Amino acid sequence: MSKVNLRSIPFSPPDISELEEVEVIEALRSGWITTGPRTKLLERRLAAYIETGRNDIDCTGREAIEKYTNRVVCLNSATAAEELNFRICGIGEGDEVIVPAYTYTATASAAIHCGARVVFVDSQKDSVEMDYEALEKAITERTKAIVAVDFAGILCDYDKIFTVVEKKSKLFCAMKGKSLGARIQQAIGRILVFSDCAHALGANRKGKNAGEIADFTDFSFHAVKNFTTAEGGASTWRKIPGIDDKEIYTQYQLFSLHGQNKDALTKTQVGAWEYDIMGPWYKCNMTDILAAVGLKQLDRYPSILKRRKEIIDKYDSLCDEIKIKHLIHSGKDFRSSNHLYITRIPDIGDKERREIIIKMAERGVACNVHYKPLPMMTAYKNLGWNIKDFPQSYSYYENLITLPLHTKLTDEDVEYVLDCFKDVVWEYIHD
Repeated sequence: MSKVNLRSIPFSPPDISELEEVEVIEALRSGWITTGPRTKLLERRLAAYIETGRNDIDCTGREAIEKYTNRVVCLNSATAAEELNFRICGIGEGDEVIVPAYTYTATASAAIHCGARVVFVDSQKDSVEMDYEALEKAITERTKAIVAVDFAGILCDYDKIFTVVEKKSKLFCAMKGKSLGARIQQAIGRILVFSDCAHALGANRKGKNAGEIADFTDFSFHAVKNFTTAEGGASTWRKIPGIDDKEIYTQYQLFSLHGQNKDALTKTQVGAWEYDIMGPWYKCNMTDILAAVGLKQLDRYPSILKRRKEIIDKYDSLCDEIKIKHLIHSGKDFRSSNHLYITRIPDIGDKERREIIIKMAERGVACNVHYKPLPMMTAYKNLGWNIKDFPQSYSYYENLITLPLHTKLTDEDVEYVLDCFKDVVWEYIHD
């Protein structure tokens, strides 16, 4: 291929429009740049979106404020959101948290930060989805939580996960006491199901949207995600019998603002300067500058999801034509958020995969790999894990290549990626 014809296709640049730029400037000029009115509005709008799938609900009126306040907490990352989910639920020292071996480190490290022991479970054959039989076998009397990972924007089979935890409910031993975490565990009365939904805002399965299925869910708004606030994330949860959402929301606020019982916005009220520190906790709140980006991203989100689906359809057509395996992003009872386009080249290994990625880069197309299973990483090997114990995870990873998928791609860019991919992989599948 001639260098004259080369394009430069980055892997995953953020899609930031003039709408976001104007909103950020208005936030800067407002004089309110830390956690404030825009963050609170984004929380309500996300709560409405998760419940309804709609992004056009007016969340400024009294009725909407009452309905959607205290259901979503915006934070500075999905990792912080997942860690606070664990801490809210009292997960800590001596507890076990089951995590897929095939995921990004944040899924596991958040539990480790809380003092819990991570227990890895292998994938199903030819899938990144957790092996639910292996999940059942991994549960012990110390298991407090399972983290499902909605990889690439495709929701897990939560029905199977909840079936497993109900089957094993007799092994579950809730915390004693009257702390919020203890009361949550006592009210739920079984192993808690957490969702690492970093990839999946906007996805649904069997009529339920991402964020309303698991007991607690975290979202990522990192720069490479479909919906971004540059850095950022959010927590949400299902209604828990006997526990007020406001109490849960307030505890997130305490955890995320040094344990301070008044945020900066509250302290602006007349005579409200004084505050107390309820615990020596953390600092991971979202700012109004980031929320400004998120508000306009949410305005544009349906068109963002639509464009990603259009690109996936074109990728699917080529992969089906040349017999390359790929993730299925939509079906009869599920719709993905179309976050990653994963391909698997038949009958190649890691060596050939690396060659293909380099050859694509030489043509100006940046590809990636999602993910190297955690038992292969130094930190987790040092904790005693060995990838040999997770053969399906390694098998899936070994020949995987992630193609660029983002809304900055033009139709011509997509065709170029497809032409390059077909040209490069052809010699590996037809040698």
